[in-house]
Amino acid sequence: MPTWPKTLDRAGITDPALRRDHSAQRALVARFARAEYTAVRLLLPAPLVPDVLAATAFMHHSDNLIDRGPADERIAALADWESRVHAALKTGEADRPVLRALLDAATRRPQLRDRVEDFLSGAPLEVRTTGFATEHDLQQYIDGYSLPAFLLIACLLVDGAPTDRFVAGCRTFIEAGQRLDFLNDLSEDLAEGRLGLPEELLARHGLTRAGLTPGEGAPDGFRALLGDQARQIRTGLRASYGLVDLVPARNRPFVRALLSIQGLTLRAAARKGAALLDGSARPNTAAALRVLAREYAATHRLPAPGGSTGTGGGTD
Repeated sequence: MPTWPKTLDRAGITDPALRRDHSAQRALVARFARAEYTAVRLLLPAPLVPDVLAATAFMHHSDNLIDRGPADERIAALADWESRVHAALKTGEADRPVLRALLDAATRRPQLRDRVEDFLSGAPLEVRTTGFATEHDLQQYIDGYSLPAFLLIACLLVDGAPTDRFVAGCRTFIEAGQRLDFLNDLSEDLAEGRLGLPEELLARHGLTRAGLTPGEGAPDGFRALLGDQARQIRTGLRASYGLVDLVPARNRPFVRALLSIQGLTLRAAARKGAALLDGSARPNTAAALRVLAREYAATHRLPAPGGSTGTGGGTD
C-alpha cells in the first residue's frame, strides 16, 4: 500500500510547497474525522485521495466558521470567507494552505469549482436554521445546504461533471443521511437550541419540541416517531444503492462502504430507541471494521490501469 508521500506522487503533486499544503489538510482530516479519513485512505485510488481530503478540509474549515456564536457574527465571518474563496478561484492564488490545496485539487477535478460555489451559496441557510415548521421546510434545507455540501465530496467520485442521474441519486442518499443525522444527534441539537425534526412531524405523534427533554425519559409518541423515521431512512438508503453503479468501478468499494456504515448507524440508533434523547448512537465497531475489510479486499480485485489488480489509497 502506498505511503502518504507515494500517494502524493501518484496524484501528480510534486511541488514541495503544495505537498506541504496537502499534508496539512491530511493531518486536519485525520484529526477531526478519523473514521472517514481511514475509509478514504483505504478504499479510494491513491490519485484521488489528496483531492478528497482537500475538499473535506475546506468544508470542515467553512463549517467551523458558522458553527458557534451569534448568527450575525457567523454570517459576517461567512461573508468574509466567501470573498476570500471567490478571490482565490478567480486569481488562482491564496494565502492559506486549505485554499491552496483546494485550488490544486480543482486543477485536476474541474467539476469541483462549481460545487464550491454551490456550497458557499447554501451556507447562510445553515446559519439561520434552528428548526423546521414543516416537511417542506426540511426539504428546502436539504436542497439548499445538505445536498451542495455532500456534492462537494461526491462530485470527485465521478469523471467529469456529475450527471443529472448521479445528482438525483446523491439527493436520495443525503435526504436519508440528513434525517439519520438529525435523529441521531437529537440530544446534542436540543442542547444547542436546534431541532431537525419538523414541528408537524412531532405534532402528528402528539409531541412538542419542549417535551423532548434529555434525562427525563421519552414522552408518549416518541417511539412511534422513531419507528416512522427509521422506516423512512431505511427506504432512502436502500434506494441509494443505485449510486454504486453510477461511479467508476475503482470508486465503488468506497461508496458501498459509505452506504453500509450508514445502515449500521441506523441500526444502532433504532436499537438505542428512546435513549437517543440522552446521547447519540454509534455503529457497532466490529461490524464497521468488517465492512472496511470487505471493501478493502474488493479494491485488490479491481483491474489496475496496467492490467494487474489494483489497490486502495493505503494507510500510514
